[in-house]
Amino acid sequence: MKYIYWLLILSIFGCKAPTEEGKSLKPNIVFIISDDQAWNDYSFMDHQAIETPRIDQLANQSLTYTRGYVSAPLCSPSLASMITGLYPHQHGITGNDPAFNFEGKKFTAEGFKARKEYFDTLLQKFQQQPLLTNILAEEGYLSMQTGKWWLGSYQDGGFDYGMTHGDPARGGRHGDEGLTIGREGMDTIFSFIDKSQEEEQPFFLWYAPFLPHTPHNPPDSLLQKYLAKVDSEPLAGYYANCEWFDITVGQLLDHLQQEGLSENTIIFYVCDNGWQQNPEKMNRYVKGSKRAPYDLGIRTPVMVKWPGQVKAQRDSSMLVSSIDFVPTVLDFLGLPQPEKMQGISLTAKDRLQSRNQIFSEVFAHDIESVLEPDLSLKYRIVIEGEWKLIRPSNRNLPDEEPELYQIMQDPFEKNNLASQYPEKVEDLQKKLNRWWQPSFEKEENL
Repeated sequence: MKYIYWLLILSIFGCKAPTEEGKSLKPNIVFIISDDQAWNDYSFMDHQAIETPRIDQLANQSLTYTRGYVSAPLCSPSLASMITGLYPHQHGITGNDPAFNFEGKKFTAEGFKARKEYFDTLLQKFQQQPLLTNILAEEGYLSMQTGKWWLGSYQDGGFDYGMTHGDPARGGRHGDEGLTIGREGMDTIFSFIDKSQEEEQPFFLWYAPFLPHTPHNPPDSLLQKYLAKVDSEPLAGYYANCEWFDITVGQLLDHLQQEGLSENTIIFYVCDNGWQQNPEKMNRYVKGSKRAPYDLGIRTPVMVKWPGQVKAQRDSSMLVSSIDFVPTVLDFLGLPQPEKMQGISLTAKDRLQSRNQIFSEVFAHDIESVLEPDLSLKYRIVIEGEWKLIRPSNRNLPDEEPELYQIMQDPFEKNNLASQYPEKVEDLQKKLNRWWQPSFEKEENL
């Protein structure tokens, strides 16, 4: 009966059921997540120095949106949105670490011991959310976590297999052993793919390598290549790390092709948050990129590739978000979308075209209150067409004023137009409030 159900689903999408013995009927799913990379730091996005031939190839083979955004410009909340389909204020993971009182160094055995009570409460709240891993497990998928993962162990995230143990006593915080993937080879992933095929089960792979994230210590051949292109060693190191990441993406794509899995594998691509390299300091970003409400912090290319099922084309007008990933997977599998999810399937063109606004939010690095994560809010962001409003928190940033940009004409947000278009600020502020208004905010009467 289940086989007939999947034949029906695949026929709706114009798919043909695989006929080779041992091949999974349901499509495999891969999330490729870059770590700390600006939206324009790819050769297909016209960067003049960085070379990313394999990601360029993926972009050409995918439905690629160049106006993609993440839910937050910080690793942990952004990644949590990709696995839940929710905004940070919904899933509760608003920062990288819970804030707690401790006089010594926090990232020590003693510090992690003091942190445990706060983190456990945070993790329990997260696990109450609709995790994609749990949804896919009910559909017979095997899942694996590699790379960045902030929320305990891979088991805590609902994965069947993984690299991250999450034990603070052994250095667990944001990926631990998972951070070696890509940097030290891809064999762990290849073994998992082999296992899923042996067990004749579809797989979900979370590939979120610690790249091009610091440390910017690429292979010397890549470093020398970029030192010949630019006169800044910090820039060369970051640029080389971008290509290093690109190489690992190619290794993954090549393995899928060699194993005959490309046609029945859906690949999603996104970056967790932006980064603009400081040209004078190694491993440092420029203010206004990572952790900031500007496009250098929250914008990213978004791709979905499914050969023969999703038409490859590039779109530079429609607004999409990382919260659209889970709804897209559910759409492909014919599963219902939980009501609390605000995302839209990336292939639902009519619905995307009628989407009027997209949102993002910025919180403090440390979560001020595990039970009331809204207290860490710094900015809310709304983008509508060519307009973008950045609204500072009345509680935490009372001296800052709203910022308004014509983002299509001013992609690097150099010209704040808030004073020239107060009516537009007012209009977008109302829309922000209808989307989400923290209980503590003392909003003006608009």
